[in-house]
Amino acid sequence: MRAVWALAALLAIGCKSGPRRVIGVVPKSTAHIFWVAVESGARAAAREAGVEIVWNGPPAETEYDRQIQIVDSLITRRVDGLAVAATERKALIASIDRAMALGIPVVIFDSGIDSENYTSFVATNNYEAGQMGARTLARLIGGRGKVGLIMHAPGSFSTMERERGFEDVIRSEYPDIRIVGRQFGMADRAKSRAAAENILAAHPDLSGLFASTEPSSSGTSLALKGRGLAGKVRFVAFDFAQNMVEDLKAGVIDAMVVQDPYGMGYQVVKVLVDRLNGVTPPKRIDMHARVVTRPDLERPEIRRLLFPQLEVMYKR
Repeated sequence: MRAVWALAALLAIGCKSGPRRVIGVVPKSTAHIFWVAVESGARAAAREAGVEIVWNGPPAETEYDRQIQIVDSLITRRVDGLAVAATERKALIASIDRAMALGIPVVIFDSGIDSENYTSFVATNNYEAGQMGARTLARLIGGRGKVGLIMHAPGSFSTMERERGFEDVIRSEYPDIRIVGRQFGMADRAKSRAAAENILAAHPDLSGLFASTEPSSSGTSLALKGRGLAGKVRFVAFDFAQNMVEDLKAGVIDAMVVQDPYGMGYQVVKVLVDRLNGVTPPKRIDMHARVVTRPDLERPEIRRLLFPQLEVMYKR
């Protein structure tokens, strides 16, 4: 299917004279493996379609002002299309309104905004993913006990949805499980470790933990290992990185709820190319997460998901 789309896109571009189209892609940050995989997928789609990608994002997911500056600079440059993963649900609305008013199609991806003024929204169904995390942790602790939640950062739409899905399932389906601690890791591994240690210290009888992002998961793993609680406090992580895969093998992490960032990046560019070629995309495209446990690591489809070909091309 990708080959068919690539051929159609190349034929469309071959009939069009002038310079290559330029698509700006702005992630929440450039610091984590999730965004490296998104970039790889975006560049793969761009190569197939014959368009140019300008990839630029803030170093950290809490640098809201820097992301606004990057988006505004791409709009001023008058890129042909724009894809943005919003670090905060309200901060970018004015910039995106301006892009749309100028005729620049905007795809919001990974994390939404408090507006409907965009071309399409491509993201994991994060509420569903949080529900999956809750049910997985509940099974691991036998449907009873105290659990803690290591959250991401205030205002991040995608992670707030995950956390809401987790809490809703625990509250409605597991009356014998109580969430006794909630702390933000602020998209930082060290701060996430401190948040997890705070909860573990306050509740020595804690049964389980759920973390809603890669940095919060990596920090929680460090806290469990540092306190000698690996395998004793059951832990469901979110997203993946090499250190997290190793912790899953070692039993520090019991399960990971994983997205498909490579596929997300590919889909975002495909949607924008389709729109530039006159095809109206769906307003929302949901991608689905899945739960990965230790035995799953040997399955070919899981290996492809966790270790996509991260052939990031830096030629401009």
